[in-house]
Amino acid sequence: MSLKSFGAKIFAKNIRKKIDKWASKPEATQKKVFQELIDKAKDTKFGKDHDFKNIKSYADFSKKVPVRDYEELRFYVDKMVAGEEDVLWPGKPLYYAKTSGTTSGAKYIPLTKDSMPSHINAARNAILCYIAETGNAKFVDGKMIFLQGSPEMEEKNGVKLGRLSGIVAHYVPSYLQKNRMPSWETNCIDDWETKVDAIVEETRNENMSVISGIPSWVQMYFEKLQQKTGKKVGELFPNFDLFIYGGVNYEPYRSKFENLIGRKVDSIELYPASEGFFAFQDKQTEKGMLLQLDSGMFYEFIKADEFFDENPKRLTVGEVEMGVNYVMLVSSNAGLWAYNIGDTVQFTSTNPYRVMVSGRIKHFISAFGEHVIAKEVEEAMQEATAATKARISEFTVAPQITPKNEELPYHEWFIEFEKEPEDLAKFSKTLDESLQKQNSYYFDLIEGKILQPLKISRVPENGFQQYMKSIGKLGGQNKLPRLANDRKIAEVLEKIIKA
Repeated sequence: MSLKSFGAKIFAKNIRKKIDKWASKPEATQKKVFQELIDKAKDTKFGKDHDFKNIKSYADFSKKVPVRDYEELRFYVDKMVAGEEDVLWPGKPLYYAKTSGTTSGAKYIPLTKDSMPSHINAARNAILCYIAETGNAKFVDGKMIFLQGSPEMEEKNGVKLGRLSGIVAHYVPSYLQKNRMPSWETNCIDDWETKVDAIVEETRNENMSVISGIPSWVQMYFEKLQQKTGKKVGELFPNFDLFIYGGVNYEPYRSKFENLIGRKVDSIELYPASEGFFAFQDKQTEKGMLLQLDSGMFYEFIKADEFFDENPKRLTVGEVEMGVNYVMLVSSNAGLWAYNIGDTVQFTSTNPYRVMVSGRIKHFISAFGEHVIAKEVEEAMQEATAATKARISEFTVAPQITPKNEELPYHEWFIEFEKEPEDLAKFSKTLDESLQKQNSYYFDLIEGKILQPLKISRVPENGFQQYMKSIGKLGGQNKLPRLANDRKIAEVLEKIIKA
């Protein structure tokens, strides 16, 4: 055992104890965070506008501070970006994480001196929890790759801005710098396909032990490795035994990954976003990710099916239930207040509080009142691939409201198969029945002959990559919506299928 791995084990045990301490007192921990946030921001413009000096309780806060998304908070963000200080949080931000919004154009999410450590420490702690649980620390001696955005940054009125993953790249601890790949120069390549080719060349002969990134883009890296070398990833990297991912559910990709690697590897799920690093998988044996209650973020939750009501009830962690779909709100030491991040989550445990991401509040299918969410289509896909030994590269779902020949409407599943199912009819039937089991509204619509069972449209090899490239979102932190309530994506995929 190397000195580095020995030290990692000791460090891991200490961090695990600290995590267990706050996780065992969730409501007290959140109450402390809440009070610190209000006290520190009371003299900011936002704090004065919302009478923070007279907020003595969460009840006061929920009355004085309405739920907002980026567009509704933009009045304050624009002032910060223009160079004003003490707007949402004391002083100026350290950075802006620049993201692309669908309605807002470019979004500038503030990262502050107070919030930045939580982005760094959460990723570190996820790995340390894995070491504490499994005793496996040998990977710290190998090379680690993080498929991420460019670390190059711009500047706006004295504040640097860039992609979150690129900003975080500047904070890699010195003891990992020698292990970290790809090189700085390669990381700065903008064109994703060129970048992945360069990463393949840099890493193919290295001792890779940890690989991290969004599954769909890591898959592209694995495929290119295999094409270049003719070897399985696990054969090429015999010491590769930990995959770290976030952004999308790994389960639909798992069987294809294991085929590309040639064996199973452990995985750790992360829940990072520009707005905060919300959760990470702290146990290999438990479902869900540990909600970060002690990281300068105060959480609220609204039941997803009540979210668009006039005055939906806002809940704190002590009031949530397992298995319910919630929209998650966050107030943070980055200066976000009752901010709707757009994600929906479900609690898999309340002792401690663990969550799984179930979808996006704007990404669902409810063309007929069925309100199908991402979690449901992903679970249906897992059942169908397991039942028919199929492997998929990617998929998305859209409603077909006006089919030809007076057919009943249906859900259309666009699927790129890496391995076709043994029986496509069985695959389709399993998908549909699984969705009916999970969603009673969908079941009623099928039973009542309002909808016919789903239909599958095969997308050709690399078809989804073509789609992402066509909208300028190939690679990086960009993710394909798992489902939509319109046919904007479907219409582009139809052209790719016919080409």
